[in-house]
Amino acid sequence: MASLYFCQPHTQNQGMLRAILNREDCQHLAAPGAITYLGDEFPNFANGHRQERDFAVLKVDAEEADTKWRPGFYRVDADLMELNSVLLTLAR
Repeated sequence: MASLYFCQPHTQNQGMLRAILNREDCQHLAAPGAITYLGDEFPNFANGHRQERDFAVLKVDAEEADTKWRPGFYRVDADLMELNSVLLTLAR
């Protein structure tokens, strides 16, 4: 399964688990250009700018990985309220 974390740097929030998703659900989170692969470790935001806007981090486990989603962490640059709406739609 994939885990979605909401990160709010201005509140020094390192990431709060928001949802557990399957691979199919991950493709609905944001446009492909808004999702960036970060690597194998959860990013450290302690050194980031306090004014940086909110974003999400998606963790794809090895079991969920395929040719489109490699295992590791992805930054999802999307409005958290919009992401929350997508999650509510997927829950239905």
